[in-house]
Amino acid sequence: MRKLSLVFVAALVFASGSIFANDIENVKPTKSLSAQISKILADNNFSNAEVNLTAQVRFTLNGEGEIVVLSVDTDFVNLERFVKNKLNYAKVDVANAEEGKLYTIPVRIAG
Repeated sequence: MRKLSLVFVAALVFASGSIFANDIENVKPTKSLSAQISKILADNNFSNAEVNLTAQVRFTLNGEGEIVVLSVDTDFVNLERFVKNKLNYAKVDVANAEEGKLYTIPVRIAG
């Protein structure tokens, strides 16, 4: 009986150790942001002639979890307008994002 309780306690110690070893807080918000931004920008009206347009988008998040676009670095004015109109003050759901932190993501419109 004593050995059974020792085995049970050892199993609990190992189980609790593996539970606490998983670091859930270490998930980077940029991957989640990138996926959400991709969904927001997926619905576009660019023609087949306007494929492979690229831009670097710098933005921050405000206290309400909304994207605030700071700049769109691209040579295509229509892409810049499109990105600003779609993303500016778009609500995103990110748990570990810091308010006021600058984020930069690449955007590419593919055909």
